Amino acid sequence: MLSASDLADRLAQNAESVCRHYLSAGRRAGNYWLVGDVANNKGRSLYVHLIGPRAGRWTDAATGQFGDLLDLVRETRGLVNFRDVAEEARHFLSLPHPEPVSARRTRGGDASPLERPTAERARRLFRKTQPLAGTLADIYLRERGILRASTHGALRFHPSCYYRDLVTGRTTSYPALIAAVTDAAGAITGVHRTYLSSGLDPDGVGKAKLDDPRRALGGLLGNGVRFHFPVDAPVPVLAAGEGLETMLSLSHVMPGMPMAAALTANHLAAFRFPPGCLRIYIAADADAAGRHGIEGLSRRAQECGVLPLVLSPELGDFNEDLRWLGPDRLTASLRAQLTPEDAMAYLPA
Repeated sequence: MLSASDLADRLAQNAESVCRHYLSAGRRAGNYWLVGDVANNKGRSLYVHLIGPRAGRWTDAATGQFGDLLDLVRETRGLVNFRDVAEEARHFLSLPHPEPVSARRTRGGDASPLERPTAERARRLFRKTQPLAGTLADIYLRERGILRASTHGALRFHPSCYYRDLVTGRTTSYPALIAAVTDAAGAITGVHRTYLSSGLDPDGVGKAKLDDPRRALGGLLGNGVRFHFPVDAPVPVLAAGEGLETMLSLSHVMPGMPMAAALTANHLAAFRFPPGCLRIYIAADADAAGRHGIEGLSRRAQECGVLPLVLSPELGDFNEDLRWLGPDRLTASLRAQLTPEDAMAYLPA
C-alpha cells in the first residue's frame, strides 16, 4: 500500500489533473493553477505549482494556507481522518486522466515554446521589443500619471505580443507593455506583460479586455522589475512593492530611489535584498494578499538585519494617489513617512 509520501508524489506527478478535478473553477496560467480558494471559488489567490521541483505545492495568498496535494484533497473534500484522505487520493489515482496540455503539445520530439526554459523564452521576447517612448504603452502609462516611464530601461513595447487563452486554447496577439524582471546582478530572468487595447477606445488606452491582461513569464522568485538600481554598488535604501504601476508612481516623485516591483504578493515576500541594504520601504496594497506580502517581507528583513518601513497610500494604491491627488500631495504624504535623511535625499525640496 502506498505511503503518504508516495501518494503525495503520485499526485504531484499528475498535478494538473488533480487541479482540474478538485479545483475545476480555476485555470492554468503558465506553470501554475490559479483559483480563488480551497472551496473552489473563482479567483486567483490560491496557486498550485504544476511542474518542477515544487510541483504539487500550493499556497493561498489571502489566508496563508499552504501544503501539498494531499492537503488539498483533504481541504476540498472536507475530510478529517487521514485514512479517508488516502482513500480519496487512491480513488483519484485509479481514474484515467488526459495528458496535460504541455505533454500533448510536445509529443513527437519537436521542441515547442512550452518546452524551452522559461527564462530563455523571456529573454527572447524582450529582445524582440522596441523602446517605450511614444508607443501605445507609453501613452497607457502617461494616462495614469506616469510621465517619465520611457527613461527606464526595464520597460519596452511589443506591438503584437502572443497571447493564448488558457481555457479555450485560442491564440491571438495584442500590443503589450513589457517589463524585464532581473536578478541582483541585472540579468533578465523573466518578463511581465501587460496586454493593451488597440488604442481606439474612446476612453483612452487601457488594458485589453481579457480575463488576465497581465501575465508573467520566467523566474520571478526573489527577483523584480528594477528602477534606478546602481550597477555593482551597494544599495543601502530601496523601495519594493507588488505592482508595476504602484512602483512607477513612487518613482515618478522619488526618481533617485532604487525601486523594485515584485509583481505578486508572494513574490514580494520572497524578494532578495541587494548587497548593503540597510532599509527597505515596502509599498502597501490594501488587499489581504498585499498584507501577506508585506508581513512576509518584513519578517525576512528583520531576520537579515534590514529595517522594514511600510509606505501607505491615502487612497487604494499609490497610482490612485498620483492620479487623483496629484504629485505634490503624494510627495507630501511620502515626506511624512520617510526617515528625515531619506526625505532629504530622495524628495524634491
